[in-house]
Amino acid sequence: MKLMHYIFCLLIFLLFSIKSNSQETLPIYQDYLSDNLYLVHPSAAGIGNSSKLRFTARQQWAGMLNAPALQTMSFHTRLGEDSNAGYGFVLFNDKNGFHSQKGLQGSYSYHLPMSNGAVFNQLSFGLAFTFVQNQSDQRSFTGDRAIAAIIESTSYYNADFSMAYHLSGFSSYFTIKNLLLTAKNNLNVQEPLDLRNYVFSTGYYFGEDLAVQFEPSVMFQFREGIGERIADFNVKAYKNISKSQLWAALSYRRSFDSNAIENSQFISPIVGLNYENLMFSYTYTNQMNETVLTTSGFHQISVGVNLWTKEPRAAACPNINSSFGGF
Repeated sequence: MKLMHYIFCLLIFLLFSIKSNSQETLPIYQDYLSDNLYLVHPSAAGIGNSSKLRFTARQQWAGMLNAPALQTMSFHTRLGEDSNAGYGFVLFNDKNGFHSQKGLQGSYSYHLPMSNGAVFNQLSFGLAFTFVQNQSDQRSFTGDRAIAAIIESTSYYNADFSMAYHLSGFSSYFTIKNLLLTAKNNLNVQEPLDLRNYVFSTGYYFGEDLAVQFEPSVMFQFREGIGERIADFNVKAYKNISKSQLWAALSYRRSFDSNAIENSQFISPIVGLNYENLMFSYTYTNQMNETVLTTSGFHQISVGVNLWTKEPRAAACPNINSSFGGF
């Protein structure tokens, strides 16, 4: 049965790799550092010792009219108590000026144990399908009478393939996003068709027996259509206090060879609190380039609940286990 799941995921991956054109779906920000790797990697669905419900709200360029904003709701869990399969979904609303996109993503994952349980050693596969509706609100447009005061909309679908490997405190993920070629978005005729994005992230959690634990990690992205390369360099620190866990993170993002904003740089401090089965975090992102649109920065809040927590698995990675209780 495990071999059949592996073959199924491999065949689906090969099938979707035939085409290289696609549409953009959910943007990648630093919210994955708030115990929400599932937003980026479908192979993380059901990977932990609890079901995870997460809400995020992001506001860019605070104080500016029609500034970009993003809201997400995600949930993922195991199919059953002793099942190696998992599933999850993401709802998102991404608004940028007069343009917005609303989407629903559903994921299936399979986790293949590679040891007898004494040491957490696991290989995972994930597949996600996304349906997105684009909308252009022209009701407030002025000047050109040829532009009708209407709301135009169109829709498309897409898919992602993902793999993950964990060994004790070591974690790694690889995801290919935007695999499918769908109908061209009529609302953005100048938008590049080839938006395939390769995402690799890895990290290591250490100091489990120390007063403060650390988790350095990196994430690399390569956007095939425009040749853009993006690197995130992150470090998180954790401190357990009774039933609570305080944590903080610092993320530095650098873009290379970008056609949009040449070599853009961002710094993002993050603070968070885990209390029993609840999680809260705040992220502030500041662009470090000499020329910026605004100095107000980007603000993001993440809130989460861990449901139906089981006994901790034999792993140190916080993205695998929740350290606190649930229900």
